[in-house]
Amino acid sequence: MVSVEIFSPDLLLLKAHIITYGNAATPALTEMIRSEIATMWNEPQGRVSFKGRAWNVRFEISAELKPHLAPEDIYFNTDPCNNYFRIEDHAMGNISFVDDLGSNTGYFLTENLYAGSTTAAHEFGHTLGLKHPSDLDLRGLGVPGIMYPRGTLTDPQYQYDPSVPPGEKGGTMHPIYRKVTPEDIAMLRIDALVNEADKYVIGNFTSLWHEPHSTDMA
Repeated sequence: MVSVEIFSPDLLLLKAHIITYGNAATPALTEMIRSEIATMWNEPQGRVSFKGRAWNVRFEISAELKPHLAPEDIYFNTDPCNNYFRIEDHAMGNISFVDDLGSNTGYFLTENLYAGSTTAAHEFGHTLGLKHPSDLDLRGLGVPGIMYPRGTLTDPQYQYDPSVPPGEKGGTMHPIYRKVTPEDIAMLRIDALVNEADKYVIGNFTSLWHEPHSTDMA
């Protein structure tokens, strides 16, 4: 979830504040998540149509660790910039997730969080309302976009193991190769945003507090 602000006559700022909590949340992981999102979503230097003309887009991402966060802090939050993620060593389904498309809450599995993983940037795309593409066979189409999920078929150089036949273990997309593309930013449909209470917002307040998952749930 982000707020969209007119910064200058040709620049839109998409602002998000990542707030982490949980037993495995650390300052280092929090900064890694922030940096990954900011770097990847700014990399394509997106341009969009808004108010009848073209604008440059910049993502302004901040983050903080709140080890003493209370459920009420999430339930009663009214700031559209705030996005809350629990970080734990165990997760139901053994995967990171957000609570809905266009969400401001979710859950990160530490196994998915490493330098270059692209998990944080992918889940951030879901908070902006982006879905997984329906066609998960990218063979012959080059670098996978950020919203392609694990299990996507790609050219060999983008697999976990380039020597493995497509679809077999190791023969699907390694998420480190995903990139945010200009098409991903265009799909945000900024041109369709409606001004509400002097604010433009992408996403909604899911406002869900997460308890840590046990090993039995993973």
